[in-house]
Amino acid sequence: MMMTIGLATPATSAPTADFVGGSTKVTLSSEFVNALVSLKVTPGVVSKGKLRRGIASFPITSGAGDLGTIKLEVNHQGGLSLTGGSTIVELTDFSITNLGDKPILTGLVKANDSLVGRIPLFNLALSGNPTVRPIVGNHSNQLTQVELKNVNVTLSQEAANALNSVFNVTAFQAGLNIGTAAVTAYAR
Repeated sequence: MMMTIGLATPATSAPTADFVGGSTKVTLSSEFVNALVSLKVTPGVVSKGKLRRGIASFPITSGAGDLGTIKLEVNHQGGLSLTGGSTIVELTDFSITNLGDKPILTGLVKANDSLVGRIPLFNLALSGNPTVRPIVGNHSNQLTQVELKNVNVTLSQEAANALNSVFNVTAFQAGLNIGTAAVTAYAR
C-alpha cells in the first residue's frame, strides 16, 4: 500500500495593487429603460457620471485588487439619478467587490436629499475571467490594466425594496435586467 503525505504550502498571490483610474460602462437594457418609462421615471446622472445613448459610465477613483487571485474592490465617482414626479433618488459612489460570497455593486442611496444608506444595488454575473496586462511603454509608472467584459447586471432585492418604497410602487423586482457592464481599471 502506497501512502502520499501532502504538505501544506502557503497560498501565493500577487501583491495588492491600487486602482488609480479607469471607468465602468453599463449598456442599459431595454427591459430596464422600458420599466422606467412605464413608471414615468427619468434617469439622469450625478456628479461625474455620464449617460449617453443608453450607456451609463462612471469614473474609477480608487480601490485595490490582488491581481494574482483577482480579488478586488473598485470604487467610483458619480452615479445615477431617478426622478419621478417630485421624488428624486440618487444612487452614487458605487463600489464593485467580489470579496464576499458573490460579486456585487453597492452604492449610497439618497431619496429627496435624505440619506437612506449604503445598500447592495446590483448583483453581478461574470461571463469570464478578467484580463490583466501591463501597459506597454509605461515602465516608469508601472500601470496594469484590469478588464472585465460582459458583466450581467441585475437589480438586487434590497434595491428593489428601496425603490418600490420611495416611488410607492411594486414594479421594481429583484433580478430585473439592468444591462451589461464593462470595467476597465488601471492599477499601480
